[in-house]
Amino acid sequence: MLSPIPIRYPGLRLRQVLYRSLAILTIGLCVSLGLFGYTPPAQASGVQGLMALKHLAKESVAYDVAIANGNPTLIEFYADWCTSCQSMAPTMAHLHEKYGDSVNFVMLDIDDPQWAEPVAQFAVQGVPQLTLLTADATPVDTLVGKVPESIVTQLLELVRA
Repeated sequence: MLSPIPIRYPGLRLRQVLYRSLAILTIGLCVSLGLFGYTPPAQASGVQGLMALKHLAKESVAYDVAIANGNPTLIEFYADWCTSCQSMAPTMAHLHEKYGDSVNFVMLDIDDPQWAEPVAQFAVQGVPQLTLLTADATPVDTLVGKVPESIVTQLLELVRA
């Protein structure tokens, strides 16, 4: 009578095949993504967001002028490296177009030493921070983080009234 040959490593062959297949798939995926010029979405939109942010800062009303001209003011404290600031830039641009005639839009870079005083005065704890001031420069509300356009619109309507 023949006795069966004992299997010392059950499933070893199957594991080897699975690991090799996984390695081949991983290499194939890496090669195909590299060949087709894949750019992660965050990086692709990051450049556009940064450009929009810089454009907004360039177009914004000077802080001293905004405080003195008798119009309500929305101050955005931002940083170039802030991805939430970059992603909010199109929203802020749209609001600037819509309300720019009656509300001052001011952009202050928290990393710029010239804005250290307003950063301290308005207790900036994070970016983006939106601080809304009445026409006489009294703070009405402060929002920190990425804020929906509808919320900012409601606040702007409130100070315009």
